[in-house]
Amino acid sequence: MNGLFIGLTTLDLIYLTDHFPRNNEKIVAIDETISAGGPATNAAITFKYFGNQATLLSVIGNHPISKLIYAELNDHSIDIFDLNPYQQKPLSTSSIIVSKATGERAVVSVNATKSKAIVNNRLFLKKLQDIDVILVDGHQISTSIIIAKEAQRLKIPVVLDGGSWKPELPKVLPYVNYAICSENFYPPNCLNSLDVFHYLKEIKIPYIAITKGANPVQYWTKEESGNVEVSNIKAVDTLGAGDIFHGAFCHFILKHNFKDSIAKASQVASIACQYFGPRQWMSKIVND
Repeated sequence: MNGLFIGLTTLDLIYLTDHFPRNNEKIVAIDETISAGGPATNAAITFKYFGNQATLLSVIGNHPISKLIYAELNDHSIDIFDLNPYQQKPLSTSSIIVSKATGERAVVSVNATKSKAIVNNRLFLKKLQDIDVILVDGHQISTSIIIAKEAQRLKIPVVLDGGSWKPELPKVLPYVNYAICSENFYPPNCLNSLDVFHYLKEIKIPYIAITKGANPVQYWTKEESGNVEVSNIKAVDTLGAGDIFHGAFCHFILKHNFKDSIAKASQVASIACQYFGPRQWMSKIVND
């Protein structure tokens, strides 16, 4: 199967510590790792892990940091379509601290605000005929709108990674088939999950889910609604768990129904949370 993943690419500097630093405190990390990051990027690598073909549509550019990103993406056999291959300025770098005690993380980054671009290659749009599923993370919204419109015409399902609300999302939401949102995703005038479900249903998105960390995933379709339980684990690192969930979901939804895909993706994310960094979980075999 072929998946297209549109959005953010970053360089992530990740540190495992006993606790989050207090004001003016210097601490020594227990462990560290450097990896490519960003919701679409992590989802693409996860999708590829399950034996699919994955194409990442993002801005990586032509800076020394870009070479680190390219090296890792090539190691995972990700096809890359760089929206701005001649960009000289560095990619966004995320500094991340993971607490060993809880697996929770603190992230400082500037997302894609400095790396916005738009696809203007008609030849690329023709390639969509070979794509089976598309994920948008909301960071390259202009490109996402163009692709999502064409995807609707070609009847290619579009998955939204709704990690947080972004002002331009209403332009792409009408073309979304599966909205998988975090509990931090709040459209205008929405105060709770019921408000979010109502907002997305009004746009006529047919499949909606809200993940809530270690709590059950809430879901809604025209036929049914309910909760999907999440595995009870001792989390080592929750960084990227949502991205991994979305990449796994894109894989499973091509073979299973919505509820089962949520459950299977949740199992993958739970396994990932038991390892430090966004890739170590891949050493453990995850069955379909």
